[in-house]
Amino acid sequence: MSQFGHVSAVSMSGQSSGINLCSSPSTWRDGFRIGFRRTNALSFVGSDSMGQRLKISASHAVITRPRRDVQPLQVVCIDYPRPELENTVNFLEAAYLSSSFRASPRPAKPLEVVIAGAGLAGLSTAKYLADAGHKPILLEARDVLGGKVAAWKDDDGDWYETGLHIFFGAYPNVQNLFGELGINDRLQWKEHSMIFAMPNKPGEFSRFDFSEVLPAPLNGIWAILKNNEMLTWPEKIKFAIGLLPAMIGGQAYVEAQDGFSVQDWMRKQGIPDRVTDEVFIAMSKALNFINPDELSMQCILIALNRFLQEKHGSKMAFLDGNPPERLCMPIVDHIQSLGGQVRLNSRVQNIELNKDGTVKSLLLNNGNVIEGDAYIFATPVDILKLLLPEDWKEIPYFNKLEKLVGVPVINVHIWFDRKLKNTYDHLLFSRSPLLSVYADMSVTCKEYYDPNQSMLELVFAPAEEWISCSDSEIIDATMKELAKLFPDEISADQSRAKILKYHVVKTPRSVYKTVPDCEPCRPLQRSPIEGFYLAGDYTKQKYLASMEGAVLSGKLCAQAIVQDYELLVNRGQRKLAETSLV
Repeated sequence: MSQFGHVSAVSMSGQSSGINLCSSPSTWRDGFRIGFRRTNALSFVGSDSMGQRLKISASHAVITRPRRDVQPLQVVCIDYPRPELENTVNFLEAAYLSSSFRASPRPAKPLEVVIAGAGLAGLSTAKYLADAGHKPILLEARDVLGGKVAAWKDDDGDWYETGLHIFFGAYPNVQNLFGELGINDRLQWKEHSMIFAMPNKPGEFSRFDFSEVLPAPLNGIWAILKNNEMLTWPEKIKFAIGLLPAMIGGQAYVEAQDGFSVQDWMRKQGIPDRVTDEVFIAMSKALNFINPDELSMQCILIALNRFLQEKHGSKMAFLDGNPPERLCMPIVDHIQSLGGQVRLNSRVQNIELNKDGTVKSLLLNNGNVIEGDAYIFATPVDILKLLLPEDWKEIPYFNKLEKLVGVPVINVHIWFDRKLKNTYDHLLFSRSPLLSVYADMSVTCKEYYDPNQSMLELVFAPAEEWISCSDSEIIDATMKELAKLFPDEISADQSRAKILKYHVVKTPRSVYKTVPDCEPCRPLQRSPIEGFYLAGDYTKQKYLASMEGAVLSGKLCAQAIVQDYELLVNRGQRKLAETSLV
C-alpha cells in the first residue's frame, strides 16, 4: 500500500530502467522535436529513435500575463493510500473466480492453448490458464506487449503511450490481478474527485468531491449536490427524476436501454439538454471516444452503476510507469514461470481448418505453423474479422460481429519547456470540442516525473475526422484548445510555453464503438467452433470496453476452456488417431 504523503513538485526524484519496444503497423506514431535536447533526472539509456525529428528555431519571446481574478494553482504530487476494495461484492466475486483456477484439479495432460494477441485480454487468458495447470502459447504480432496499453520509448528515453490509462476502484478483476502479481504498490491513487474544465471560464475548473465518510451511493450524491457550478438545482432534480427508472429497474432496465443513444434517452426522460452538454459529452468521450448522440445509453448507465454503487468505485489511480514494463511484464514473468510461452513478432496470417471446419493450425507471417489443443483470438475485433475463414462468416455467431467496429482515437503527448501551474495531480476532463481527458504526466506518474517541465498527455476525441490529418495539424488544433485551458501559460503561437517535442499516436481502430443495438452482437467467449474461443473487451462480460472488460473477458475465456477440458482432450485424441491412420 502506498503511503500518504505530500511532496512538493520541485523535490521529488526517482529512477527507472527501460526496454526497447517497437512500433505497430496498426498504430501510427510519429515524433517531433524542437530546438534542443532535453535532459532530466529520469531519462533512460539504450533506447532507439522512435520517430521523425525536425528542428525549428524557438524565437518567440516568453510573455506572462497574471490574472487578477484567478489564483495560480500549486502543483503538488500526492500518493493517497490504496482504498479498501477487498470487502466489496464485486472484488470478492472476482477473487473467487481467480482462486478457482489455482484450486482446479491439476490436469493429467495439460492443454497447449494457442492465444493470438498479447493485450490485456490475451495476457489475462494466458495467466489464468497457466494458473489452472495448462500451457499457453501467447503470440503477439508486434514486438511490444500490451495491445491498447502499449507504449514506446523515444531516443531521449521518454515513454509515449497508446492511450491515457486510468485504473478505477470499480475494476475488481484488474485490482485482483495487481494483488495476485504482488504489484499493488505500482498504482498511484489520487484524491477521490472528478475535475472538469469550465469552457465559459478559461483556466478554471469545477470539482465533484466524494466524501470519505459517507457510504455509496450517498458519497456520489453528495458530490453532485455540492457542485453548483455545472448544474442548477432544477437541472439536478430533473436529472435525478430521470434516473429513477434505472435505480428501480436495476440491470434489466439498464440492458433495455441499449437501443437509445445518450442524447435520445435524456430527452425521453425529460432531462434538459444542458445536463448532457455540461456532464455527459465529457463522460461519453471518456468512456468510448464518441459524443452522446452516438453512444448507447446502456454504456453510461453501466458506468454510473459501477461508480456509484461502490464507495471507492470512481476513485482513480495512475500506473507508476509505462504499461509494458510495469504491468505487462509481471504477467509475462508469471506465465513463463508456470511453463507458458510468450512469443513476440508472431503475426497470424491465416487460420488453417480441418475438413470438419475446426481449427487445424495457425499460419504465421514468418512461415511458422503453430498447433495446439485449443485456439483463442484475443485480438481487436477488427483484426479477427479480417482473419475469419470464409466457411465461418455466415455462422450467426461470427456474422453478428460485423456491427462491432473499432472507434478511431488519437493520443497526444507534448513536452513543454516549463512546469505548467494550472493543473492538478489528477485526471482532468477538458470539456473541449476536440479533447476528451488529459493529465500532466510529469506530475501524476512517478516514472515520467520532471521537476522543471510538464508533459501533457491528451486524448484527442472524437477522432474520426482527424485520424488522416498530419501530426502538425493535430498539434496545432491541440494547442488552440490548450490555450483555453492554460490562458496565462499557453498560446497557440507558442509565445508563452514552447513545445520541446511531441508524439502523436493514432489508433485507427481502438475499442469497439458502443453505438445503440450493439449489445446483442457481442459474442460469448466460447464459439460454436469446437476448440475455438474469443477474448477481448468486445466479448460478452458485464463491464465496458475497458481494461477491466479485457481482463474479465480473459478470465471468462480461461474458465470456458477449463470447463471444456475433457472435450478438448478427447478432440486431441481423435485428431491423433486420424493422423496415425493416414
